[in-house]
Amino acid sequence: METWFYTVVNIDGDYANLKRTDIDSDELKLVARALLPADIEEGTMLKYELMQYYIVG
Repeated sequence: METWFYTVVNIDGDYANLKRTDIDSDELKLVARALLPADIEEGTMLKYELMQYYIVG
């Protein structure tokens, strides 16, 4: 089981751009808001595990 950590960089309508924080990467991942916790906002830290996103911190 792998776990990845992200920060919400920005929210654009039905999508959010996430930046991976557990590795050194400048790439953003575009994710549908329907797959993310409902109460996210820019700067929210997320954990991705078992095909689900969870708010951490």
